[in-house]
Amino acid sequence: MRWHSMITKTVPPTSQPVVDIEDSHKLSVTEIVPENGALVEVVSLPDQSEAQYNLVNVENRPELYYDAEAIAAHFKKRPLQVLQRIFKVLTPTLTFILGLWWDNKRGVVVKNDHRRAIHLRELLTNLGPAYIKIGQALSTRPDLVPPAYLEELTKLQDKLPPFPNEIAYQFIEEELGATPEEVYLELSPDPIAAASLGQVYKGKLKTGEDVAIKVQRPDLRERITIDLYILRRLAGWAQRSIQRVRSDLVGILDELGYRIFEEMDYIHEGENAERFSKLYGHLKDVYVPKIYWEYTNRRVLTMEWINGVKLTDTEAIRARGIDARYLIEVGVQCSLRQLLEDGFFHADPHPGNLLATFDGHLAYLDFGMMSEIKPQQRYGLIEAIVHLVNRDFDALGRDYVKLEFLTPETDLTPIIPAFARVFGNALGASVAELNIKSITDDLSALMYEYPFRVPAYYALIIRSLVTLEGIAINIDPNFKVLSAAYPYVSKRLLTDPSPELRASLQDLLFKEGKFRWNRLENLLRNARNSQDYDFNLVLNQAVDFLSSERGAFIRNKVVDEAVKGVDAVSKNALHNFTSLLRERVGITTVNETPTASIEQQQTLEHVKQILKILQETRGFDSSKLAPQIAQLFLNPGVQRLGQQFASQLLQKAAARLLRELLTVEDVDSRKKEFSTLAVSRSSLDRVCER
Repeated sequence: MRWHSMITKTVPPTSQPVVDIEDSHKLSVTEIVPENGALVEVVSLPDQSEAQYNLVNVENRPELYYDAEAIAAHFKKRPLQVLQRIFKVLTPTLTFILGLWWDNKRGVVVKNDHRRAIHLRELLTNLGPAYIKIGQALSTRPDLVPPAYLEELTKLQDKLPPFPNEIAYQFIEEELGATPEEVYLELSPDPIAAASLGQVYKGKLKTGEDVAIKVQRPDLRERITIDLYILRRLAGWAQRSIQRVRSDLVGILDELGYRIFEEMDYIHEGENAERFSKLYGHLKDVYVPKIYWEYTNRRVLTMEWINGVKLTDTEAIRARGIDARYLIEVGVQCSLRQLLEDGFFHADPHPGNLLATFDGHLAYLDFGMMSEIKPQQRYGLIEAIVHLVNRDFDALGRDYVKLEFLTPETDLTPIIPAFARVFGNALGASVAELNIKSITDDLSALMYEYPFRVPAYYALIIRSLVTLEGIAINIDPNFKVLSAAYPYVSKRLLTDPSPELRASLQDLLFKEGKFRWNRLENLLRNARNSQDYDFNLVLNQAVDFLSSERGAFIRNKVVDEAVKGVDAVSKNALHNFTSLLRERVGITTVNETPTASIEQQQTLEHVKQILKILQETRGFDSSKLAPQIAQLFLNPGVQRLGQQFASQLLQKAAARLLRELLTVEDVDSRKKEFSTLAVSRSSLDRVCER
């Protein structure tokens, strides 16, 4: 049976096996599922020829899992191997640092020294995949790294030294069961890109589709596990010995280890790509390549070939008439949905993994390092953004407890003024001035002063956001990710029916029982800039929420404010009418009615401003407004709202009428008293004259 006519996929185990490096010589079991659905179990012995490449034949196992205890048990028995690795890392690193120090002493401007930049790139390359990933993260930060170093570190994304074609071809044959010539119609003679974990060839299937074939590097797991082991031991020592280190450094390293091990399994990456496509592939101008499962296994991934240029290659993008800044906004909107809506996010969005396609789409590549955020954490992040933007530092303190930066028993009393001091300066005049780096820098300053800790899940989130912001800054130095994100957050607050965000909306709109119209105006103004903001959806959800039990508090307050607005309109109308009668008609017997109070006038102005914002919102159509209103009146919730509104308005009118009547009676009574007093005084005067 020819391999390329089969659907090959490793079936995940029912329980997580312990990854034991020592057992890598044992038999491996793979389940092969032919197109007719029959299961065939193949037991294969490792090829002895692999010894010359020092390969570890565990790739056909059902799953690869990061197991810190198994790795620790393995390397504790090999102290010499660990010491050799430590010296191999420390010796060139210290040599590089001493070289920088000596150059500085000689008056060399280190940040402009291209020779040292090349040295740093070569150092990280030689140290291996774990350190290459550090360099990749730095390569996206033009605000942190000098241009000379940035240019060299960018090469770590996809221009690393390739490994020999012979090993790559051997892996293809082992994984797919046939030689490259039998599987592919065409295959590029050399890799077109080489990254930290693998290298990519361009090929063509026998059915005619252009594909990218990614082949994993040899010795990968052994090199990564020893570095993770050393870094984990170092993190554990720091947590125990350095009092000011409160973050879960070991947990952060373990989270990174889990993701890197997943990244070494190309079957897992293919599944990630399909899940990513299902969740986000429908978004406007987002493209996710197809996975060809017939030609994919543990160390070989075959996916659709994408014609495009790197997102940071602004000149090439501009030459094709593509708006790079727009694609960054597409990336930000997609990232927001990943982080705050579905919780499944791309944790490694460096420029090598983001392409501007020739037809103007943003294509995502490399789905090896993905992560997830729990629903409570997603809601917590949204609430924290809202409270930060609106400078509600009391609520922000509670958000950090929810997000596990602070323990529940932490006394927030001294921390809240610190938030106001640090973030108050960073926020400036508006949300447009916010950026991720300034916020994380300011938060880092607080970490040492107060009992903050960085939860493990947060490390990959901030890595993703900071990387994305670095790409954005490279394209447009004035781009602010948080400014671009706030319209989406505003839309979520107005449309998400979850109890958590409804409570946040209530906290945002009311303070000490008073309605904050300016906050509602700000939300509506920002939300209308969101790509998928639906005016009708907002209207319908608002009605449903206000008519529900959960919306009772807001409903009562909104009705109060609406009554104030109508009352202000009626007062102003009556005032204008009585003024007209007195001034132009000449009926002076009519008393001039007072205008609305200052508070009522302000409410009226806010209502006018909100109506103006709604009229300018995408989806608002005045010609369709009458049928929509008629349809709304059939809603039982709207009818209840109308009854409550009419009841309060009637009560207010009755109270005013009663007050006016009492005022008239009081005036008449005083007139009679004055008349009686005048008669008495006249009689007294006559008596005196006599």
